[in-house]
Amino acid sequence: MSWVPTRDGRRFDLVALGEVMLRLDPGDSRIATTRSFNVWEGGGEYNVARALSWVFGLETAVVTALVDNEVGRLIEGLIAQGGVDRSFVTRRPFDGIGGEARNAINFVERGFGVRAALSCADRAHSATSQLALGDVDWSAVFNSGVRWFHTGGVFASLSPTTAEIAREALMAARTAGIVTSFDLNYRSSLWANRGGVQAASELNRELAGFVDVLIGNQEDFAVRLSRRGVQPDSQRSRDPAAARKVLEELRAELPATRVFVATLRDATSASRNYWTAVAIDQYGFYVGAEHPQLEIYDRVGGGDSFASGLIFGLLDGRSLPHALELGIAHGALAMTTPGDASMATRAEIERLAANATGPVIAER
Repeated sequence: MSWVPTRDGRRFDLVALGEVMLRLDPGDSRIATTRSFNVWEGGGEYNVARALSWVFGLETAVVTALVDNEVGRLIEGLIAQGGVDRSFVTRRPFDGIGGEARNAINFVERGFGVRAALSCADRAHSATSQLALGDVDWSAVFNSGVRWFHTGGVFASLSPTTAEIAREALMAARTAGIVTSFDLNYRSSLWANRGGVQAASELNRELAGFVDVLIGNQEDFAVRLSRRGVQPDSQRSRDPAAARKVLEELRAELPATRVFVATLRDATSASRNYWTAVAIDQYGFYVGAEHPQLEIYDRVGGGDSFASGLIFGLLDGRSLPHALELGIAHGALAMTTPGDASMATRAEIERLAANATGPVIAER
């Protein structure tokens, strides 16, 4: 893609803005009955930076905040193990009880068969949610040399101030000539007491105006269009034609956005999903390889892995259809292992993408 800058001495291929949570996983047991947890780190925007570093070998960093206590140091150590630079991590002082600020924790069950995956988040008043305008020096971040900036709807919905920071960061990145991406990532729990779907839609519409690559799933884009009476879940379909109609409408509304991408998922059960993705740009509409009966081990982080595969392809100079296949392949492989963080290898992803048999439609 000619509009994606080359590395050319830049320090970072991508910088992500988002919250990093401590994920506690009961394995094959359940949250309420387990006696032990596996520990991972995770977060919608961070997962993209982590995969680009660990899986694809790029240089990435995360802008986030942590409380400076033992839990915060555990999370920061996990970030370091993932190869993500921590230069832009804000560290808040610990008051001894977490009354001023806390590190976010997420308990996650993977689900199986008829039992759906379950997330029990404990993230209110987190250090990241309390970030405010002036806390991040975006000139220092972007002047360090950055090709791509990524954030999303999870971070923007944490608090009114994180919405302001997301806007500030996207505007600063655009001014600096950096490619921007935004994953809509609608979470109803984060909007339950803040205006619901309508408030989320209004924020998404505003932030999308500063974005080069807009990413989402069926529900995300339904929320994006809720002012027209479209409600979440109403766009859930295996039909790429339905997604195409939505993306074409968005493209007409947001002419400055270069690429729109939607993942399509239909959960037959917690263990088996239909999985593919579609994309549209000025040259055409593309449908990626379909996985009609993808076997799932842990679906959490699958969408983030898709986003990282797509972004890697574009950063690596691949065509949009090729980048789309890399995203689909990475998302599929990431959902075969536990935890938010991808355990796939680049060779596995390239191989699966190369063997893609799904139809590709390219029409002006």
